[in-house]
Amino acid sequence: MAVKILIVTGDAAESLEVLYPYQRLREEGYEVHIAAPAVRKLRFVVHDFEEGFDTYTEKPGYTWPADVAFADVVTEEYAAVVVPGGRAPEYLRNDPEVRRILAAFTGSDKPVAQICHGPLITAASGGLAGRRVTAYPALELDMKAAGAQYEDSEAVVDGTLVSARAWPDHSAWMREFLKVLRAKAPLA
Repeated sequence: MAVKILIVTGDAAESLEVLYPYQRLREEGYEVHIAAPAVRKLRFVVHDFEEGFDTYTEKPGYTWPADVAFADVVTEEYAAVVVPGGRAPEYLRNDPEVRRILAAFTGSDKPVAQICHGPLITAASGGLAGRRVTAYPALELDMKAAGAQYEDSEAVVDGTLVSARAWPDHSAWMREFLKVLRAKAPLA
């Protein structure tokens, strides 16, 4: 039986922050499902850093189908969850179903990988209090307000919670997440 990993996302998620872990985890041998508010084609974005801008810029990105709606996710079927960033977490954190999903993972000490703005969802589910995290640097105050200790580092590991700032940190983020995942949910 395959070990399943869940990615929770929606429209305006950062393309690389969804597709890099999706492909990397599949390459490793895990079965990966993308959960969204509804089963349909999602529209991702590309965030880039350009000289002369105070923050990132946003351009249209890839489209990708969701496999399962948040309301239909049975968390017990999944060994871990990945929470990408982009703008999607800003509205997804208001969805009670996505908060249910994250609370189930953080409450059972299952591996959680979060990046960029993804920790906004984990924070909304109550899963960051007392934890060490990183996130997109502009979210430092949000992380502290959620009761977390913010660290400006490419990857922060706190037990089964692995976080990163943004897509330039992918290699360190997935390297650390895979260490946790292999220990908690090894492949047969």
